[in-house]
Amino acid sequence: MPGAPDVSRVPAGTYKVDPNHTQVIWTVDHLGFSSLSGLFGATGGSLTIDPAKPNAAKVDVTFDTSVITVTSVGFAKHLATPEMFDTAKFPTATFTSTSVVVNGTSAKIMGNLTIKGITKPIVIDAKFVGAGSNPMSKKLNFGFHGSATIKRSEFGLGFAVPAVSDEVKLGIHVAFTAP
Repeated sequence: MPGAPDVSRVPAGTYKVDPNHTQVIWTVDHLGFSSLSGLFGATGGSLTIDPAKPNAAKVDVTFDTSVITVTSVGFAKHLATPEMFDTAKFPTATFTSTSVVVNGTSAKIMGNLTIKGITKPIVIDAKFVGAGSNPMSKKLNFGFHGSATIKRSEFGLGFAVPAVSDEVKLGIHVAFTAP
């Protein structure tokens, strides 16, 4: 594999989000007998990092909520309505870091998540995956996995609690590329 979990492969700089390889998978409990997941892709963002000062890193990512990937066309239409993501009015969600605490190849990334114009602080538990030269673009690529938990009610996302859990688990896969 071209990538390896070696942080020394990431020099100081500002890197842009690779929208083709960045996504958030959300999962809720449905009626207590199944989990339901969906996916949003990133449309932009950046990471500024200096390996000599990793706690000074800054990250921001924009996600396109108007393109919702789920297993049902009807469910996707419902998620776009004003009672859910209201994608006609709020077609994007954003995350902007406020602080980063690095411990080896893991980090806690504190920041502000904005969905439907509502901003709330969240903490992302992140893990460095790897870095290396992309064999197709010949540019440095590197990525992280992350996880966080939010509450739908805090962002004005729908109804049906307790039929659908208020708690939403987020699985985050983010890739960055050299300009």
